[in-house]
Amino acid sequence: MNRIEELIAQLCPDGVKYKPLGDVGKFIRGNGLQKSDLTNAGIGAIHYGQIHTIYGIWVKETKSFVPEEMARKLRKALHNDLVIATTSENDEAVAKAVAWVGEKEIAVSGDAYIYRHSLDPKYVAYFFQTEQFHLQKKPYITGTKVRRISGENLAKIRVPVPPLEVQREIVKVLDAFTALEAELEAELEAELEARRRQYATYRDRLLAFNGRADIRWATLGEVATFKYGFTAKAMASGEFRFIRITDITDGGKLSPNDAKYVDSIDGALEYLVKQGDVLMARTGATYGKTVLILDDLPAVYASFLIRIRFNEMEVLPSYYWHFAQSSFYWNQANSLVNMGGQPQFNANVLKDIRFPIPPLEEQARIVAILDKFDALVNDLTSGLPAEINGRRQQYEHYRNRLLTFPEAER
Repeated sequence: MNRIEELIAQLCPDGVKYKPLGDVGKFIRGNGLQKSDLTNAGIGAIHYGQIHTIYGIWVKETKSFVPEEMARKLRKALHNDLVIATTSENDEAVAKAVAWVGEKEIAVSGDAYIYRHSLDPKYVAYFFQTEQFHLQKKPYITGTKVRRISGENLAKIRVPVPPLEVQREIVKVLDAFTALEAELEAELEAELEARRRQYATYRDRLLAFNGRADIRWATLGEVATFKYGFTAKAMASGEFRFIRITDITDGGKLSPNDAKYVDSIDGALEYLVKQGDVLMARTGATYGKTVLILDDLPAVYASFLIRIRFNEMEVLPSYYWHFAQSSFYWNQANSLVNMGGQPQFNANVLKDIRFPIPPLEEQARIVAILDKFDALVNDLTSGLPAEINGRRQQYEHYRNRLLTFPEAER
């Protein structure tokens, strides 16, 4: 029996009480602080966006500050309060929380809540990461593009409340486990980055063809047709998946997360994708990113994407997709794109992209080689990404178990 089990057997043998967060604390909304107000000196401050991008479970020193005069007008988090980001673009990140364990009070922005409570601060911050918390918050999330949750609804979520001695022992174990996990993950991430650089170098060498005179170089406009997508309102469910610019991952894959849908509407059927289609993001920060459709999905694509369709007797779509990840492609894309305002990469530019076209047999050989490298560095089901993902899942499983208790009778 470990120390936590001993404490539970001794201090709460009949189970642990689960209480609404509102019964063990209160939610105070932050106010008035914009990202542009942050400075490098003054009174410590946390902007809600920093909870998503900078902070972990707990923090005792802020990265940003506000002038003292401004801080007087802002609501403050005190030692051991939680600071909670109440808005996000995805449901998982809504209500991400950080425990403030610094001694001085700090200013907190709007779109964040201060949670002042009677629990161990790290314990409740860890609870905000658990599966049971995410399942409870889900019905209370509102909004379309920007997702949000109110303090009133957060107060309804039930938290297990074992004695403080148990809470602190759990925190001690999770802090140690988190530190070890971060160290191991950093080592794997460093190895993965080195492998990705190695893969990129090898891919470029393979596609250079060493100046071979027998390789045909053609423009994309000579061997493919292009079609822009269409505009529709994305929905949580529908007849067709609606592939958007944000669905293309950094590795050029179709993300399985946060899928949106549309129903059959006028003209939608002409935008159906088929296996072998290539979709390219044509605007914004993701311009030029390219995804290969691997299956005959019941899916259509959005207006900020261009469909590229090949004659497969001349070019294998998978071969072009690998080319579209290479420096040969990106050097051309970056030189041809219109950088005024938001970057724009339209069909008139795309048609001028030049790439090497070896015989189909050689294309297939290159694809087979590069697919193996790609799986090693990008596939979440194999290789290093799978190992990193597996460690995260192991940690999450362990944390969820530690923060789940038999419930005491009311």
